[in-house]
Amino acid sequence: MIRERPTLRDIYETCGRDGCVIFDTDVLIWALRGSHRAAKAIEECESRKISTISYMELIQGARNGKELQGIRSFLVELGFEIHSLSENIGHRAMVYMEEFCLSQNLAIADALIAATAVEKQTTLCTGNAKHFRFLAELDLKSFRP
Repeated sequence: MIRERPTLRDIYETCGRDGCVIFDTDVLIWALRGSHRAAKAIEECESRKISTISYMELIQGARNGKELQGIRSFLVELGFEIHSLSENIGHRAMVYMEEFCLSQNLAIADALIAATAVEKQTTLCTGNAKHFRFLAELDLKSFRP
């Protein structure tokens, strides 16, 4: 069976206009668990990025040293760039928390990840779009596992 290459439209829909995407933690977890759809979504993007918050969430989820090493290898082999937090990201996340914590139940980690994507002017790819839909300035692409 011949596997078709994804079209530019497919990549555009997954990765955003510039081929650069910040992946939410859930997409990475799906890929680490063997999801072909998550792996394809990641593979199709030219420039793979994550927030330092996603990196810390992945590390926190490791059950032992072998899993920790697997996470590190996964990120290095696929060339993920980890965006550190900045003053602007922190400030934007605080504004999001003040505005949406009570009304939308926005979590701290989600506020920081969204703020990173907005400050870096990058699309956020997530399987948890409901966590972010109310953030009008966020370029959000939904992932379906």
